[in-house]
Amino acid sequence: MLLVCLCGPATAQTTGGFPRDMVREVWSAALGYIMERHVEAATPGDLGLWSLRGLSVLDPLFTAERHEDRLRLLAAGRVIADEALPDAKAPPAAGLALTLTAIEAAAWNASGPLRRAGTDRMLASSFDELFNHLDPYSRYWSAEDARAARERRVGQSGLGLRLAAGRGDQVILSAVSPDGPAADAGLREGDRVISADGIALSAHDLGAAAAAMEGPPGSAAVLRIQRDRRRWEVSLIRRLVPPETVQAETRDGVLWLRVAAFSSVSGADVAYALLEAFSGPAPPEGVVLDLRGNRGGVLSQAVAMADAFLDGGIIARTTGRHPDAIRAWTGEKLDLAEGRPVVVLIDGRSASAAEVVAAALGDHGRAAVVGSTSMGKGLIQLLVPLPNGAEMSLSWSRILAPAGWPLQGLGVVPALCTSLGEEQLATQLASLARGQSPMGPTLERQRMARDPVLLSEVIALRSVCPPAEGRPADLAAARALLADPRAFRAAVRR
Repeated sequence: MLLVCLCGPATAQTTGGFPRDMVREVWSAALGYIMERHVEAATPGDLGLWSLRGLSVLDPLFTAERHEDRLRLLAAGRVIADEALPDAKAPPAAGLALTLTAIEAAAWNASGPLRRAGTDRMLASSFDELFNHLDPYSRYWSAEDARAARERRVGQSGLGLRLAAGRGDQVILSAVSPDGPAADAGLREGDRVISADGIALSAHDLGAAAAAMEGPPGSAAVLRIQRDRRRWEVSLIRRLVPPETVQAETRDGVLWLRVAAFSSVSGADVAYALLEAFSGPAPPEGVVLDLRGNRGGVLSQAVAMADAFLDGGIIARTTGRHPDAIRAWTGEKLDLAEGRPVVVLIDGRSASAAEVVAAALGDHGRAAVVGSTSMGKGLIQLLVPLPNGAEMSLSWSRILAPAGWPLQGLGVVPALCTSLGEEQLATQLASLARGQSPMGPTLERQRMARDPVLLSEVIALRSVCPPAEGRPADLAAARALLADPRAFRAAVRR
């Protein structure tokens, strides 16, 4: 039940446990970044209104309204807070933070459901509603969620291991990186970790177990291990252990490179695989770069990976409202594949950094892109720590392909589509074999697109080759193109 405060204006009363200073500091820090750096400009009035609407998720009797230069919060039709938006002379972020804090303090006093939910959920709900209006990838991470995310990363970059719950309250190793400190010490998946630096570990609190593993690179961690009935101690020195993301295999004269994600060394791993393959006695006749299901990762590694196949030129650009968001990456004329034909495989799950590589190689005519239209995630997020221990990932720049079209929303349309069925695929391959490109008009239409692209145009372009999960036909199509030089030439842009 909503309890309406009858003791005067909310801005003039004691808020009984509401952490006013903390809430104001969080809003001031977050709004400063949002107003200055988010890819889309929004007025303080809109930002404030969207944020206040998040309160109604926790207490449906709340309604937020904007009247010219004022924000109001109503409870069951009754005004419980009415505050002015910041004027032009005041710093907008700090001014709006004061306004939101005053209104949320009034809401806190008036609503039992809001107080039971707590400040963290109140802020999370407000930010969720705010970001629902801005873009699909900006997000507020509560202090608990941010801490959990950091704990999940423990071991992957330090000790080369991952923890999981075993039988009872046992903590076991669920994964061991092949080249990490844990593997070097002979540890295996399934080994029980009894303690870390003398701290007993329990599966009832995996967060605490992960925290016990934390430490800077170069520091030591002493683990007590049990395997079957044997127990012993091992000292591991923490170091950066990037996950393995690249698999390379040469079959029937073709180098197959499977890239699952973009870690801090994925670009170097692909470059090494190319150098090793093409320096051998029988260099491959072609390369297939498989990016299906790859959700992205480190942008700089996407640039490095594309550079490994290119002979110079622009690889990607970024643009945004903040001057630091405007950048361009240029290749260094490497082409470690020595001009051999390259096929890039993508699907509807290929996103972000994977799309950067596919777009760069496609736009430069260096590779034939095969599969289905990719996800269309072309926004870069900035991770912002907040005063309450929470974090905010903020979309602050857009990625543009070398030809200037935006990846966001559009995605990468392949030159050979495999998501329309076997009959259509066979028809397209036959056209390419005659030197004709059935996807050519669509690809040219995409490359002429400029931000902002109308939603109707996005839908029209993506529907030509609908996004789908990767399928065995992708591999067969790649082989067909590499086996037919005329078809390959027709599938790449010139």
